[in-house]
Amino acid sequence: MDRVFFHIDVNSAFLSWSALEKLHNGSALDLRTIPSVIGGDMAKRHGVVLAKSIPAKAYGIVTGEPIVNALRKCPSLTLEPPDHKLYHRRSRELMTLLSDFCPDIEQVSVDECYMDYTPIASRYPSPEAAAHLIKDRVFKELEFTVNVGISDRKVLAKMASDFRKPNLVHTLYSYEIQRKLWPLPLSSLFMCGRSSAETLRKLEILTIGDLANTDRSILAAHLKSHGLLLWEYANGIDASEIVTEQSEAKGIGNSTTLSKDAADKETAHRVLLSLAESVARRLRDSGQATGMVSTEIKYNTFRKVSHQTTLLSPTSQTDAIYQIACSLFDEIWDGTPVRLLGIRSSKLTSEREPVQMSLFDLDPPPLPQAARYTSPKPPSSRKKEQLEQALDTIRKRYGADAVVRGSLLKERS
Repeated sequence: MDRVFFHIDVNSAFLSWSALEKLHNGSALDLRTIPSVIGGDMAKRHGVVLAKSIPAKAYGIVTGEPIVNALRKCPSLTLEPPDHKLYHRRSRELMTLLSDFCPDIEQVSVDECYMDYTPIASRYPSPEAAAHLIKDRVFKELEFTVNVGISDRKVLAKMASDFRKPNLVHTLYSYEIQRKLWPLPLSSLFMCGRSSAETLRKLEILTIGDLANTDRSILAAHLKSHGLLLWEYANGIDASEIVTEQSEAKGIGNSTTLSKDAADKETAHRVLLSLAESVARRLRDSGQATGMVSTEIKYNTFRKVSHQTTLLSPTSQTDAIYQIACSLFDEIWDGTPVRLLGIRSSKLTSEREPVQMSLFDLDPPPLPQAARYTSPKPPSSRKKEQLEQALDTIRKRYGADAVVRGSLLKERS
């Protein structure tokens, strides 16, 4: 049979989990039944909305907006502070339950994951039947609801789970795109943020169908590679596979939550340089090189996106990892202020293993629109390795801040 993917998403996770915890502790009030939100500071009334109840949504309250705006829309709004320890516990409970159905799970956030249905297809009459069993068991045993999206493409499964909520199963197979996906507004398309949607609106592209039928060269001219990615998603093109937790553990990565949201590319690039130094140093310390690099972004709306690429030659050099990470960032960033940045390396190999060089290794990697990436050219590669080894030795002896790049001095101060 063709591959089938599930995307399982908890409905208003933070609010549902907080509501259940209060009920278990004796509260007579169910936050899910009144206008309520998770987030902010109840005393100071600041911060942003992390999750909202369905009654709060009726007032026009949206996730990510300032608490003060939400209170203007609904003065009687109930505010509940987040409890991240609780959320991680409930998330573990969910993943444990789902692993009873299938171990091939890719968790992408605390409240959502992908599942590969294909290996377990013989156990169930249909994907829809299995999905209903999953959501019903979650509700029976864990007491909260989930939506399950089903498709032959991961990105379509993700968008299917965002259809009407809560506690529902939706399909969005490739053959259903024109009927179910194309009539929807651009805001329903995965990875299409406000900035991208506004650019497309000026081009009179208003629906996902409009985007799917737009000349790719026009999109590339206005949104570069991100426009092409959106075109692919609008047409259901996605070749990505399930990446299990076990595979992720084989990588080395680092991420940081910024003290102040990064609103420009230059600031983000400085942060990526610091992260690249950390990841590259850990790779060298472990005697490994990476064959794949990914860049992760969490916006100030708490939406997460990531992009990855495979290298032609494995590397553990800071500059190479930094250049790749910046190129990936430039491809996926939609202009929304950034709260968190991360770099992850995977497909690791021993530095002692022989490397199959390609013709592309004769030139340095083009920046930043390179479609594929390589390590720096061999004549300078050995000198850079020796330099970074010397810097590693100094930092180990005198501390991590004994040698600092000039471009990072202002950032660290």
